[in-house]
Amino acid sequence: MKRYLLFTVFASGMTTLASELAASRLIGNVFGTSNLVWASIIGLILIYLTLGYFLGGKWADQDPTPRAMYRVLAWGAFTIGLVPYIASPVLKYAASAFQVLNVGIMAGSFIVVLILFSVPITLLGAISPFAIRLSVEDASTAGKVSGQIYAISTLGSFIGTFLPTLVTIPTIGTRLTFLSFGLFLLIVALIGLFRFAGKKEMVKLLWMPAALILIATLFAGQSLKNNTGQIYETESAYNYIQVQQENGYTLLRLNDGQGFHSIYHPDTLQHGGPWDQFSVGPYFYANRKPQDVKRMAIVGLAAGTAARQATAIYGNIPIDGFELDGKIVEVGKKYFGLNLPNLNVYIGDGRLNLERSPYKYDIIAVDAYRPPYIPAHMTTQEFFGIIASHLNPDGVLTINVGSTPGDRRLIDGLATTMATQFPSIHIMDIPGTLNTMIFATMQPTTKENFVANLIAISQDKSIHPLLMTTMAATYSNLQDGYTTTTVFTDDLAPIEWIVNDMTVRFVLQGGLEYLQ
Repeated sequence: MKRYLLFTVFASGMTTLASELAASRLIGNVFGTSNLVWASIIGLILIYLTLGYFLGGKWADQDPTPRAMYRVLAWGAFTIGLVPYIASPVLKYAASAFQVLNVGIMAGSFIVVLILFSVPITLLGAISPFAIRLSVEDASTAGKVSGQIYAISTLGSFIGTFLPTLVTIPTIGTRLTFLSFGLFLLIVALIGLFRFAGKKEMVKLLWMPAALILIATLFAGQSLKNNTGQIYETESAYNYIQVQQENGYTLLRLNDGQGFHSIYHPDTLQHGGPWDQFSVGPYFYANRKPQDVKRMAIVGLAAGTAARQATAIYGNIPIDGFELDGKIVEVGKKYFGLNLPNLNVYIGDGRLNLERSPYKYDIIAVDAYRPPYIPAHMTTQEFFGIIASHLNPDGVLTINVGSTPGDRRLIDGLATTMATQFPSIHIMDIPGTLNTMIFATMQPTTKENFVANLIAISQDKSIHPLLMTTMAATYSNLQDGYTTTTVFTDDLAPIEWIVNDMTVRFVLQGGLEYLQ
């Protein structure tokens, strides 16, 4: 009995952590993956486990039998498998609310989904106290037994941390991850009942796996979101990915679906978004011509919108695209024409791969920021030092950063930090969006240089018209400057604090959708 009891504890610990990781994806697909969402999930899971430990101890003292423990385990496993299917209508309702940022529905849906985890996690939390009660035969060994059980449970939790993220969610999706772990644990419970309580007790609960399989079959093939024009959805280790078509345009949306990360149209390259602006940075230098740009890097390639535009303007120059999520690149090749012969794609962390690059660039574009998903290690003085070391003497860095109306703390902080590595900073706000482009040059540059280059380019008919129209938009929306504030470092970069405060204020004020 003891060996199977330890295996049960292992399986329970694994399923509990797997459920927590899957919960973050289930909820994050709609509500985003900010640390506010993570804190809510982790905090409530801990509360549910606390309740489970307390109740499990009481139940174990009242009925210290394997039958009682494995029945509790069976119900915990069954309800884990049910969670994504019960949550489905709530999440779809919430996804619709997100399209118009209906704060009341969003908040209510978020609370409802989190409450759904109270029953299964509480029941699974009761297993360890039950197992201790059943294993202790001599009070003199109670400490040893307790330590062994919690060690085995923690080992299971360790395995449950990695399996969903690295294996099940990217391969079979979030719903089937819940179902798989729920069914696995349910089988463990049924075998336990058969071994220690008899066949009759097991047969009583055989309806549970049958019910889960039936429900999963009925829900098979249903999309998480039913947004207008959706033609594809998938999940990766990092994102819930949607592809939509609207008015002839193909759009890439991630996670909560607020805004889009890439856009494609077979007949136009002019999109009026941040992607256009990455090509104009060199023209803050005097007498700059398109043929002066020989190589470009894009950190945050997504589905390749900026790379296609740069290729149109500069020809088949080598472009190194760094993208964390390989699944997005696959989607880009299938739906966004991401098959440029001059594009070299590197999958992995943008900072690390850029640091390892043997090349120097004329343009480095950073498109990895979007509140509330800003990687802090790509906002620091050290990161911008790495970029400066990979730029040619007359190179330029351009970053795309989001803001909220009236709150430019993030823009000011990034500009202040970039100014420690670059002598000139230029800022423009993209009209009709919440996006701001920050240009940083390796040598002192001026707005007057930009104007002179714009005039020269407008008279050269051999240059792609996208460059001229984008430069005109850049010039028209240049800002006077920025407020000097905190320098972000690898040791101290209060990005989460700034972004969380910006996001909460924005949502509570009924802010508009992030357009890009």
